[in-house]
Amino acid sequence: MPITDATKKQIAQKRRLFFKICLVCGAKNPISATRCRKCKHEALRLKNRALGVKK
Repeated sequence: MPITDATKKQIAQKRRLFFKICLVCGAKNPISATRCRKCKHEALRLKNRALGVKK
């Protein structure tokens, strides 16, 4: 069921798309993180936010 309220949609997108992924263990980390919360490694990347159709 699609979300029609603009404010709720913005909150949901921020929650689903704006975080970092650890390159070593794959854990989700907050956007402000500099080290992984799980393995303490410093190799983090932003979540891929490219929009498109799944294949």
